[in-house]
Amino acid sequence: MKYEFCARTDCGRVRANNEDAVAMDAHAQVAVLADGMGGYNAGEVAAAMATSSVCAEMGRWLAQASSPVPARALRRALETCVDSANRAIFDAAQSNPVYAGMGTTLVAAVFSGHRLLLGHVGDSRGYRLRAGQLTQLTRDHSWLQEQVDAGLLTPRQAALSLGRNLVTRALGVDSQVQLETTEFPVESGDLFLLCSDGLSEMVDHAELTALMAAHVPLEDKASRLIAAANAHGGRDNISVLLAQAGTAQPRCSFMSRWLKAA
Repeated sequence: MKYEFCARTDCGRVRANNEDAVAMDAHAQVAVLADGMGGYNAGEVAAAMATSSVCAEMGRWLAQASSPVPARALRRALETCVDSANRAIFDAAQSNPVYAGMGTTLVAAVFSGHRLLLGHVGDSRGYRLRAGQLTQLTRDHSWLQEQVDAGLLTPRQAALSLGRNLVTRALGVDSQVQLETTEFPVESGDLFLLCSDGLSEMVDHAELTALMAAHVPLEDKASRLIAAANAHGGRDNISVLLAQAGTAQPRCSFMSRWLKAA
């Protein structure tokens, strides 16, 4: 199974700088997205550290691994890479006052044949479009999601709450972090989306489905997703990373993008 990748990131219409970051290695079939947090430029530093570190380390590990890669070994490798990135961000925050309190969400996808290993921390999300149906594959690590799970808020009430940005897990805020990982089967034609909450909070599920299902190249699809979030206010940085299953040989070997402004 081959995959085509495309990524876009944008400041949005309100923020002065971009604290999101994306990285992908199309040869290794690894994609990583992060949404940083922290004062000054600390959030973008944390996000850039997380994406570049996890993507590069997973790429190196996969280059040396036997094929096919056992599922347990792949999961353990991703956990190790995320642990390493978490420790680097945490140490930087502890040693440099400018970076104090910085952290970042993370969602990482590792494609291996006809399966996907998806890992995430925080409220950056992963979705799959299959046969016209869009499914959210991740569950937010957020205060609001915990309130919904406990039956204290309805999903509609949560969508209108002022506490949307309160995450309960993030890289860099503690010396250890718990990565949630799930494996999914992949079918030819599946389209996967990794995104920051700058997209998922601005564009509702129905519109997101329609945009994902449009019969246009990945580059145009990514641009349309960004444009839709901005059209609805663009209150946060917006990042999208698309992976299309069942395509020809990947066109690029590695890409990492970290923008201060669109």
